[in-house]
Amino acid sequence: MQLITRDLPGTGGLHKATPDDFIVDELPAYAASGEGTHTFLRIEKRGLTTAEAVARLCAALDVSPRDAGTAGQKDRQALTRQWISLPDVDPTRALAASAEGVRVLEAARHGHKLRTGHLAGNRFTLTLRGVVADGLERAHAVVERLVAGGLANYFGQQRFGARGDNAARGKQLLSAEPRGRISPNERRMLVSAYQSELFNRYLDGRIVDGLLTQPLAGDVLKKTDTGGLFTVDDTAAALADAAARLAARAVVVTGPMYGHKMMSPPPGTASAAREDALLAAEGIDATAFKVLGRLAEGTRRPLLVPVGAASVRAGDAPDSLVLEFTLPPGAYATVLLAEVTK
Repeated sequence: MQLITRDLPGTGGLHKATPDDFIVDELPAYAASGEGTHTFLRIEKRGLTTAEAVARLCAALDVSPRDAGTAGQKDRQALTRQWISLPDVDPTRALAASAEGVRVLEAARHGHKLRTGHLAGNRFTLTLRGVVADGLERAHAVVERLVAGGLANYFGQQRFGARGDNAARGKQLLSAEPRGRISPNERRMLVSAYQSELFNRYLDGRIVDGLLTQPLAGDVLKKTDTGGLFTVDDTAAALADAAARLAARAVVVTGPMYGHKMMSPPPGTASAAREDALLAAEGIDATAFKVLGRLAEGTRRPLLVPVGAASVRAGDAPDSLVLEFTLPPGAYATVLLAEVTK
């Protein structure tokens, strides 16, 4: 990972010393309607993965975990609050349910199951311990820079598995069947890890070459207000217009989550050359993902994401500090922590 605040000194320090040092609040995309056959539950969990928390709560309510819906996965070593959905569960009964490590904070009926990605973002309250003497001032400088310019949208290390080999295993699925039985969910996870690793390497290259906010001919840009995608024409006027819109943060450059249906830069452009070169170094091209069908259709991912409502304050000990900020769905707080701590 290439730090975009590498010219600013870091704070050092340890995060996740305890689960309460890493607090995440999921921001819902919409409120429950109050009517319907599903029930939205806002839960609080500590020291559990989302899957573990859902399984425990489903056991307490006599519901199959397969029928549960979640908007996103949250860290195990943390105190997190998020929304899940369960079918045919009375809200009053849900509020009275108890399971080790899980509490139900709110419950209301809704007309459909909660789906992956149905969230507006996440709010983080993170405590760093053992920071340097002037850590508060250093953190302020880094966070101010990130608020002004955005955070590099890397996938965090947790994306690649405890052993760090998920991406390599995902690449193997392009050319060979895995040894032993593998579930559809695991297959999806491994393929996504490989796509994520390639995206991170593409982002590395754009940062190293000073092209994080500099448009290239053929770049696929995303409108920050509507999410619409379009490519930059290979003309001086189009490149100048794209540069102005990038500076105003009206658009953002996207990178490839490679797949056989991904929107790509027009052939022969500078942007296409960069994306093709990365695949060529892997010994493949975009058509290699066709064998995986719907698992690897591909998409575009912004190279930068906004950091919202950010603040830095002194912690509960002389060598601690607290960071608070909001990130959009799919962005990793650990990437921001790496910028702060160095």
